Amino acid sequence: MALCALCCVVFALITWQVAVDGPLVAADMRLGNLLQRNSPPDAVAELLADLGNLAVAVPVLAAAMTYAVVTGGARRWVPPVCAALALTATGLAVTLVKVWLGRPGPPGGTNYYPSGHTATAAVAFGGAALLFSLTVRRPPYWPLPATAALLTLACSAGLVWRGYHWPLDVVASWCLSWVVLTSATAAAVRGLRGSWSADTETSAPGASAPGASASESSSPEGSSAEPSGQARAAAPGRRGPRRGGPHAGR
Repeated sequence: MALCALCCVVFALITWQVAVDGPLVAADMRLGNLLQRNSPPDAVAELLADLGNLAVAVPVLAAAMTYAVVTGGARRWVPPVCAALALTATGLAVTLVKVWLGRPGPPGGTNYYPSGHTATAAVAFGGAALLFSLTVRRPPYWPLPATAALLTLACSAGLVWRGYHWPLDVVASWCLSWVVLTSATAAAVRGLRGSWSADTETSAPGASAPGASASESSSPEGSSAEPSGQARAAAPGRRGPRRGGPHAGR
């Protein structure tokens, strides 16, 4: 929760600097130019930048959603819906901020802040890691989010190396994506918690079928209850001598 709040603060700070063209923007442009001059071969940087393309990231998330639906238990639809909503919300938020600020990019033009490719990679790969983590049966789970983070960082580096975005563009998308993924994870876990509780109650040892108490009361063991106080009091009288019998005078 603290990290999520920190991401919100950082995103707000960067957005404010971009909106007012503050000193952080000038430092960001100098850093971006430096990274472009020291980039790896263009083919490598382009390959990394393409990780944020919709044609690359969305099929990965779709495959994870299909796997979660096929292998999940009750309420198996909850995590895929949360992941899909997270990607949709991220795209909408990025588009609104882009149009609002209209920041110029390294290649020219406007609407480069925040980075849409970085946000797509982060939410798609992060959402896929979330879905696989919720359905995998055996630990460890950490390689999944670690792989998603590595792919997102690689995409971000490729975008800056190729001169498609300034460094602050991708950093802002990291912050935005973390907040969205954290919210999606909390919603998915909360939705699955109800199904886990229902499964636990159903499989509890003390759970009995309806009518079990009725069958127990009608069984022979159930009829062997201890006699009441009136029955115990009347029992000695039944064992006494009968009046008027042939041996009554003895």
